[in-house]
Parts: sequence; structure tokens; C-alpha cells
Amino acid sequence: MQTAAATVAANFAAVKGMIAKAAAKAGRAANGVTLVAVSKTHGADAIRPLLTAGHRVFGENRVQEAMAKWPALKQEYPDIELHLIGPLQTNKVKDAVALFDVIQSVDREKLARALSDAFAKRGAACDCYIQVNTGAEPQKAGVLPADADAFIGLCRDELHLPVRGLMCIPPVDEEPALHFALLRKIADRNGLKNLSMGMSGDFEKAIAFGATHIRVGSAIFGGRA
Repeated sequence: MQTAAATVAANFAAVKGMIAKAAAKAGRAANGVTLVAVSKTHGADAIRPLLTAGHRVFGENRVQEAMAKWPALKQEYPDIELHLIGPLQTNKVKDAVALFDVIQSVDREKLARALSDAFAKRGAACDCYIQVNTGAEPQKAGVLPADADAFIGLCRDELHLPVRGLMCIPPVDEEPALHFALLRKIADRNGLKNLSMGMSGDFEKAIAFGATHIRVGSAIFGGRA
């Protein structure tokens, strides 16, 4: 019987193969797609097989959970790039910017201002992505598509945040391609290169629409621990 570590390593290799295939089909280079391995709810033991395989880009949903496991791993592997992909409360901003390298969930003015202040105090900034609520779902975080251009302008021009791209989570019951196309359109007109879109169930489609970052958890680590 395969060990848990061997299963994770095999899943990881399979996902890498699927990325290469999807990129080739889209006429893109596989190295133009960054795999953000989403390790939420999984401990260091599950993460280590990926680190051993040379992978360094990971995503977490919660600041508190990340603080419990990543400082030690980052000390061991200083080239880890950690992405916050879940909602960020303003009272957690100080902790978030100390631990994460990329904040993918910038979604409102209050948070953008809190990040700007935190970066100024630290004298260093994390790369930022604007989260767009492409499905205009009331229960979901993200700036509405109609407000995206103005919000991107505020973040870049007034608050001087290093906005590198956009992120979205399509509604579960809708065709994701429509949402990937919309996110790409908003990015193009704002001169943003990076698109974080696509998860375990739809990342191949996201690659076809130009995703530069895909967020894959369950296809690598299995269900929630």
C-alpha cells in the first residue's frame, strides 16, 4: 500500500503532467503557468513531498493556520513563495504581510488602505492581486466587475500597491470559461499580466484562457485533513 507521502508525490506529478498537456494544447509554454499548491488544512508532513520534489509555491486560506506551520518551513526552505488566497481581515494584515509573499485577495478599499499602511511601516511590500467577484455573488468576496477598473486605479495610483494581477473564483454552478474570459478582459484593459484562476476541477480550462497561476489543492493533497 502506498504511503500518504507517496500518494501526494504521485498526485503532484500527475497534475504537473496535466498542466504541461493543457499548456501545449493552448500553444503556451508549461513554465508560463505557476502551480500554487493549496495546502490549507494539511500539515507539514503532507507538504514535505512537494518540497522534496523541488516545488516552492504554496497557497493558504487562513492567516492563523499558515502562521502555525509555515515560519519553520520557510526557515528551512528560504525560497518558498507563500500566497494568501483566502479573505483577509484588516486586523490580520500585520501578520499576513510578515508571513506571505503574495496577497491574492485584495477586494475592498479598507483592506487596500490597511495594506498600504502596513507596507509603509515595514519598508517592504508583498505582491498584490485584486480579487474580482466575476459572478457578483453576494456571499463571496471580491470587487464587482463594474467597479474593478476604478478599484485597480485606486490601489495602484493612490495607494501605490504593487498590483501584479487579478484573481477570481467562478460560481460553482456556472461555466467557468465565461468567468475566466471576463477576468482576462479586465486584466488586459488594465495592463495586468498575471491571472490567478482555475482550481482542481477546472485548471486546464483556465490555462486555455491565459491563467498564469492556478490554485490546486485537492487534486494534490486529497480531501481536507
